[in-house]
Amino acid sequence: MLSFISELRKRNSLLAMTGWLCWLGTFICMLLYQSDVTFVTGVNAWIKPIKFFASIALVSWTMAWLLHYLDAPKKVKTYSWMLVITMLIEMAIIVYQAANGRRSHFNITTPLNSALFSVMGAAILTFTIWTGYICILFFKQKTFTISDTYVWGIRLGMLFFVIFSFEGGLMVQRMAHTVGGIDGSPGLPVFNWSREYGDLRVAHFFGMHSLQILPLMGAMFTNSVKQLFLFAVLYFILVAVFLAQALLVVPFMS
Repeated sequence: MLSFISELRKRNSLLAMTGWLCWLGTFICMLLYQSDVTFVTGVNAWIKPIKFFASIALVSWTMAWLLHYLDAPKKVKTYSWMLVITMLIEMAIIVYQAANGRRSHFNITTPLNSALFSVMGAAILTFTIWTGYICILFFKQKTFTISDTYVWGIRLGMLFFVIFSFEGGLMVQRMAHTVGGIDGSPGLPVFNWSREYGDLRVAHFFGMHSLQILPLMGAMFTNSVKQLFLFAVLYFILVAVFLAQALLVVPFMS
């Protein structure tokens, strides 16, 4: 673990530090979860900041590791700063709204709440499109110092990440993540995915975590590009099934 952390810092100190700050934010919000009984849409107000801090920490460390293989240092540096700035905006708004006992997402109840939600949307859209550009650079680069399976794991992982990031647009269009009911219905532990209705967050979650799963598969579990492609196709189909399940108002687990 210590060698991983040391290598991470060597590869991209900015994103490594960003990850640490987000883990610290996760810990602080966990303490607030224990002491604050404010509820938003049926759950403790600090659940969302906890999940988002942890998610951004994981994304920051993942990109810090993977960007090392891209032969474009200036573009990597610019992207790294973009990630930090957009995610800082995202988390500042989420924490601010949680501290005030309000929803951060889909909240257009006042001009201020609407403006904050729009800023969050602009930040996430910028991050997603820019990550798509980084994905294209990985596809265009021909020479790597790592195995072909690892390279394709990175390429497909980023591609799926971008695709299912845009799937979040379905939630924005509906102004809700629950299909067939209202947000805040009884949910699964930790994730809070609805146990009564469809929930678009399931596909969003598994699709975006392909950013970790597919590169890991390519780096450690197979030496065959064909096997990696088969796994990627099956994984994509599985996530697509989760999306269809939600749209058909079928809960992920009842």
